[in-house]
Amino acid sequence: MRRVVFSADDFGLTPAVNEAVERAHRDGILDQASLMVAGPAAEDAVRRARALPSLRVGLHLVVIEGPAMSPPANIPDLVDASGQFPSDQARLGFRYFFRPSVRRQLAQEIRAQFAAFAATGLTLDHANAHKHMHLHPVVGRLLIEIGREFGLHSIRIPAEPPATLALVGTHVGMGDRALYSWTRLLRHQAQVAGMITNDHCFGLAWSGHMTRQRVRRLLDNLPDGVSEIYFHPATQRDDVLVRLMPDYEHEAEFATLLDREMPRAVARPP
Repeated sequence: MRRVVFSADDFGLTPAVNEAVERAHRDGILDQASLMVAGPAAEDAVRRARALPSLRVGLHLVVIEGPAMSPPANIPDLVDASGQFPSDQARLGFRYFFRPSVRRQLAQEIRAQFAAFAATGLTLDHANAHKHMHLHPVVGRLLIEIGREFGLHSIRIPAEPPATLALVGTHVGMGDRALYSWTRLLRHQAQVAGMITNDHCFGLAWSGHMTRQRVRRLLDNLPDGVSEIYFHPATQRDDVLVRLMPDYEHEAEFATLLDREMPRAVARPP
């Protein structure tokens, strides 16, 4: 059986993202959203989520290219003076793996983000990480271990099957195949911890460009199992979105999530 979950990332980043999440769930096909608890518009996102009890909300853990929850003085090896994580993924990955002091601060920050989510009063439905940083073995382990203390039971495995990408006409390179193989480590970590996971995930190759045409083609070729399809919707392109994601089609992705014909191609989850 094929089942699909439609998700939105970056909930709490800007009001335009928050409005898109609210409308896509209320008037469209969006099932769940992942909250950046330290995002500039997090308070607005929480207010909207409380008014939408059927919207499943999880933690979008930020440990790269975004704001931290902890004061900069508490995690000086992680963030700059303004409390922002850097964008250099390779350098961050190296430091998270090899420096014990950095790992201790990382655990402190991850706990702070889960605690901030708990303080919202929202039910923690799932967790994932910005830029899929939970594929890093240290980040993934800490997300699972600390998350369990806060009732976490489900995480996203960003495993986009190369065979499906090929079916829908997308070039599959060695990097795509290597990343897909690497996701097995996170899946193993999750299975050992008893976490619920998706079987497949779509939105990596077409990140920021999940248009109606592409998603409909994808739905016609989904493999068996549970597929999570994630989006970056917004009602408009504001300054923050232009700066962080200059080539993303946020409004087109929002339009896709408003297309109520989408779910009819697959069996929806209960």
